[in-house]
Amino acid sequence: MARPGRLGVGIIGAGKVGAILGASLRAAEHAVVGVSAVSDASRERAENLLPGVPILEIQDIVERSELVLLAVPDDALGELVAGLAKLGAWQPGQLVAHTSGRFGVGILNPVRAVGAIPLALHPAMTFTGMSLDLTRLMDCTFGVTADAAMLPIAQALVVEMGAEPVVIAEADRTLYHASLAHSSNHMVTLVAQASQMLREIGVETPESMLGPLLRATLENALASGESALTGPVARGDAGTVSAHVQALREYDGGAGGDIFAAYQAMARATARRAGNRGLLRPEQLNEIDEALGAEPEAPEGN
Repeated sequence: MARPGRLGVGIIGAGKVGAILGASLRAAEHAVVGVSAVSDASRERAENLLPGVPILEIQDIVERSELVLLAVPDDALGELVAGLAKLGAWQPGQLVAHTSGRFGVGILNPVRAVGAIPLALHPAMTFTGMSLDLTRLMDCTFGVTADAAMLPIAQALVVEMGAEPVVIAEADRTLYHASLAHSSNHMVTLVAQASQMLREIGVETPESMLGPLLRATLENALASGESALTGPVARGDAGTVSAHVQALREYDGGAGGDIFAAYQAMARATARRAGNRGLLRPEQLNEIDEALGAEPEAPEGN
């Protein structure tokens, strides 16, 4: 016997996010009535995670669905929503949710105009597009934005997927998304940079060296915030910072300069935050700033 309140769900975009959320909603006994998939990778992902679900044209999916999940790139979302509105595809009472972190429900105004219900459901998680992501949903939060009367619907959908909804105000969506991108995406860049340097000095498995250190650092930072700051910058060890700067300038001479620029920018930010917490005296901040040297010039043409 079907659970009450089950919806016919259409997934537009069988990328890593759309396929996983569709599979999660299906596990909650909603019926996934169709999925759009253009690339070979998307089609394969849909077949693996949503077996038996037909791959349909976007307009057909919207016509068949009580809940439409728009899992498309941020820059494509507005045009897609507006284009479907011009075609008269949106239906009164239909739930339309997007997964963009950047946008709230304002971008879905063409949906609201015909009496459909706009929702913004963004998982604060990085996905691989494989079934293991379903377990990650059980330990993540969603940034949820909706009209006040519709918030319970958005929150209930997130809870059904096993995650925790956190309400984000419409005006705060871009800053919310920037905070997640800054932490998650830039962490990948930092790990890649560190791994590159270690590998080039002969460390065969940089991940074995970095893994325990980075896991402990992340746990400490999440538990203690900036009290977890350590290392030469937070200690005011300007001599070590100066040595790092010299080594990285030399190293980066043939590597495009991104590693030194990242070290310098993050070291300055770390010093500033350490100073604000009273961990560094003003004279120590000045010494660190001098050790870091002038900021690198932007490449010509930028």
